Amino acid sequence: MHATPNKGKTKPTPAKTRAASKIPWGGLLVLAAAGFTAVTTELLPSGLLPQISRDLGVEESAVGSLTAAYAAIIVFTALPLSRLLGGRVPRKTLLIGTVLAFALSNVVLALSPNLEVAIVARLLGGIAHGMLWSSMAPYVARIVPAHSVGKSMAVVFSGTSIALAVGAPIGTLMGTLMTWRVSFVVLAGVGVLLAVLAFWLLPAAHDPGTHKTPSIRAALKLPGVIAVATAWPLLLLAHFTLFTYVAPFLLASGLPEALTGISLSVVGISGLVGIWIAGLTADSHPRRSVITAVGLLFLAFALLPVLGGTWVGVFALMVAWGVSFGAIGIYNQAAILRAGGEHKDAANGLTVVTIQLGIAVGAGYGALALTTVGAQLVPLAAALPTATALAIIIFSRRDGYPAGPREK
Repeated sequence: MHATPNKGKTKPTPAKTRAASKIPWGGLLVLAAAGFTAVTTELLPSGLLPQISRDLGVEESAVGSLTAAYAAIIVFTALPLSRLLGGRVPRKTLLIGTVLAFALSNVVLALSPNLEVAIVARLLGGIAHGMLWSSMAPYVARIVPAHSVGKSMAVVFSGTSIALAVGAPIGTLMGTLMTWRVSFVVLAGVGVLLAVLAFWLLPAAHDPGTHKTPSIRAALKLPGVIAVATAWPLLLLAHFTLFTYVAPFLLASGLPEALTGISLSVVGISGLVGIWIAGLTADSHPRRSVITAVGLLFLAFALLPVLGGTWVGVFALMVAWGVSFGAIGIYNQAAILRAGGEHKDAANGLTVVTIQLGIAVGAGYGALALTTVGAQLVPLAAALPTATALAIIIFSRRDGYPAGPREK
């Protein structure tokens, strides 16, 4: 008998080695479309609030519970479910199941006879949303070459900005021209189609060694994880502080109400430019790039009360806001995966929760700023958490936001 070295260890096959050296563009586009569907699902009730209110026979304030329930369930289920399923269910299967859960949620919502059933549908959608964002980034990091993670993240997360720019507005228009139920049926159909495409186009993610349950405790012991999981939500808090109350700010600045929708689309479309820039720089110059992007966001917020009273000023600063914020998401997503190391799944799940908290607190913080300092100074309130995040990033040189290969 011949001696068999490394007995019991499985060597990667040539096919797997070749696959790991290539970027599965088709699969990444499917994931981008899934992100588009998720964000559109999350935002659409806000645009269709009057129609839903009339159809279900409840107050508009009660319909707001559809958005609140969606966000709340993410906070309470994202970490436990990612911990429970992360090491037990194949990543590709988990993603396909998540997309189908979105479709089911939208079908149930479209068929809801009353608000109670609609809330149940939104709770299911929120659970799917938390699982999608908890599992998608670690999955992408496993199916692309290490030197292309930033570029790949830029492709996948472009779906978020596209949804902000055109997804929710198109869905709202469709609901206005037909019915709000039609919009959610269409979203459900898109979800089923994406699940089929995902089955064919997504590669299996092969983890080295045995599957381990994601450990939040182990992730929290890593200083870099703490830094990113704090700075990133602060930036979301700042964004939603102004994003939620941009209409009162523009009116207080003497600009017409019609500018609100246009300005929000400008932010969303500019975000695509930021994502493209981040895709080019996240792998080579991550530290310098994130500091530049956050610094630009701070300047945009700080200058809006001064220059936001003119069409030229407000559009220039909205573009700066969109570009910087679009890039920031990619830089931080790559940063949390690097900081998490072998605990990247748990670290990413942690940021899903803290980001939702940042979004929720941002709306409340913005309301507080609106009532205390006035609409015109809300951007300055947004600038404060941005400055705090910038300080955390600057001082986290070694662990959270280290220099890239071309910055040393």
